[in-house]
Amino acid sequence: MKILITTIFDYPHEGGLSTHVSTLKKGLEERGHQVDVLSFSNINPLLRKVYAQAPGFIINKVKKGKGQLINDRQRQKLLSSHLDSIKNNYDVINSQDVFAANASIETGIPTVATVHGYYSFEAISRGALIEDSKEDLEVQKIEEKAYQRAAKVVAVDKRISEYIKKKSNVTASIIRNFIDVDAFQPDKINTKSIREKYGIPENVNILFVPRRLTEKNGVKYPSLALPKVLEKHPNTLLMYAGTGEQFEKIQEIIKQNNLSNNVKMLGSVPHEEMMGLYALSDIVLVPSVYSHGVEEATSISALEAMGSGSPVIAGAVGGLKEIFENDVDGILVKEKDVDNLSNAIIRILDDPEFGKKLAINARAKVEREYSHLSAAEKFEQIYTEAIKKNAIK
Repeated sequence: MKILITTIFDYPHEGGLSTHVSTLKKGLEERGHQVDVLSFSNINPLLRKVYAQAPGFIINKVKKGKGQLINDRQRQKLLSSHLDSIKNNYDVINSQDVFAANASIETGIPTVATVHGYYSFEAISRGALIEDSKEDLEVQKIEEKAYQRAAKVVAVDKRISEYIKKKSNVTASIIRNFIDVDAFQPDKINTKSIREKYGIPENVNILFVPRRLTEKNGVKYPSLALPKVLEKHPNTLLMYAGTGEQFEKIQEIIKQNNLSNNVKMLGSVPHEEMMGLYALSDIVLVPSVYSHGVEEATSISALEAMGSGSPVIAGAVGGLKEIFENDVDGILVKEKDVDNLSNAIIRILDDPEFGKKLAINARAKVEREYSHLSAAEKFEQIYTEAIKKNAIK
């Protein structure tokens, strides 16, 4: 099968969507398919800036949200233009966002729309749209149009599938996120070079937050929980790998609590180096929260941590509740509950054997249920159904 994966976002980029695409591509190729990716990064840089970045940036200064919608629509148009020249090369298209879905559907090629989240709600959560504004309602219509016109729709967790059903009366297939389990071999990673590159000291307890610094990821809560942890375990370092609008808020918390010696902000980290950071960590924190109707899907960061041999503490929201069995292969904590989070961290630091048991069970679960090859086979079946459905029309 010749498969094209499309998105209006950059590829590769920081975040779970990019990881999903690269891991799916690898799985499909290992199963014998030809896979290409068409993203915003493939568009001429001058066109990107002139047509799909500058106008929206300027207009957003006047009316928040309007510029965001203009930019996304312009990205769709540029993607459509590029698709026109290559569309005859593929059997099926797998879009990764609603704007790319609508562009892909226009080619007439069977399009499978993968839905990673709640497009409108997430834009509100990160401050790009104003809730119930004209632009927000327009984005919701664009979502509905994409779901209804796609040959098949895939949701990455049950709650997103329910959202799609409510939004468009379309029944989505559920294929949860996945990782290349074989790529996560902590015993084979040169952790010394990672320590040296990022200035990570020896003999400290490492708490690792591998998340984009955005509100729904709950990234401020580890910093808020850290003072209580330091009372019991003063030799503890909290590390963040990611960028986003919550950076200043975290810096404010660090300053207020005099935590500068115990928090390290690594910024954007290449995915291949993330494996070393997971391997170094005593605990990985995925403290997601509900935010403007958005809840975490089947977090790729959480799955990667589960595959890396480190115990995970996660917020008890969304797809995270579907991944973890509390106290068996991870610890689930009430969202936004700082005491609950700090107590969970202390519990693992007090009892490393308990943390080791969680990590062993988590690794076994990922191998059983979240393999990229298993997911690629499921997508292959969906693609085949989409092609058949399109042929009947």
